Amino acid sequence: MLSWPQDWQTNVTFLLRWAHLLGGITWIGLLYWFNLVNVQFQKEVDASIKGKMNPPLLSRTLWWFRWAAVLTWVTGAIYYAILLGTENIPAKLGVVLGVWILAWLVYALLYRASVAGGFLKDGRVLAVVIVAIALLAAWVVVGSVRQGGSNRTMAIGIGGGLGTIMLMNVWMIIWPLQKKIIAATRATAESGTPAPADLPKWARRAFLASRTNAWLSIPMLFFMGAASHFPIFGTMPTVP
Repeated sequence: MLSWPQDWQTNVTFLLRWAHLLGGITWIGLLYWFNLVNVQFQKEVDASIKGKMNPPLLSRTLWWFRWAAVLTWVTGAIYYAILLGTENIPAKLGVVLGVWILAWLVYALLYRASVAGGFLKDGRVLAVVIVAIALLAAWVVVGSVRQGGSNRTMAIGIGGGLGTIMLMNVWMIIWPLQKKIIAATRATAESGTPAPADLPKWARRAFLASRTNAWLSIPMLFFMGAASHFPIFGTMPTVP
């Protein structure tokens, strides 16, 4: 016989996790499609076809991509706030968000420097710097949540933080650049307008941000899974 839980927290947190999973599967699935399939596919498509194919294809795909990111982040943030409240450390939410937003701002400055040239133009160097920023942010977050926090809140503090960087990359870098790329591609296909000289730069910058998200998704998924299934920080949660 089916039994529906009567307490609000069990119902709300489950529904939040359900919506979080739906949004996350859509978001990360499309992220992997862009990086594992579309990047190589675009190299093999004739330029005359791209002008007609890419605007509608990418417009629809990017709509689902960016709004799935929002759904994933919002439901995750609410769920995390409830957990912090359950563990009597709700004030830590501001600290966690502040640390990761600051980390993204540093990343954004370095990203702009990398596309402008210099030693950061080497993707390997930029990757090392990004890893260092993420490790430092994770260390600060765990240190702030450890007092009174569980394995779940510490692991989500890292996984959700990486997801925050990814969300900001989507809305602050990838989507603005892709809007310009789609508009330019459509104009060239419909009226023969010459492609802007900066089009290759826009594409390169969008690619770098997307590839960064793809790599960040790997540790992000690890820590989100570890929250309930791998006591990496020594204590397992006692809340639903």
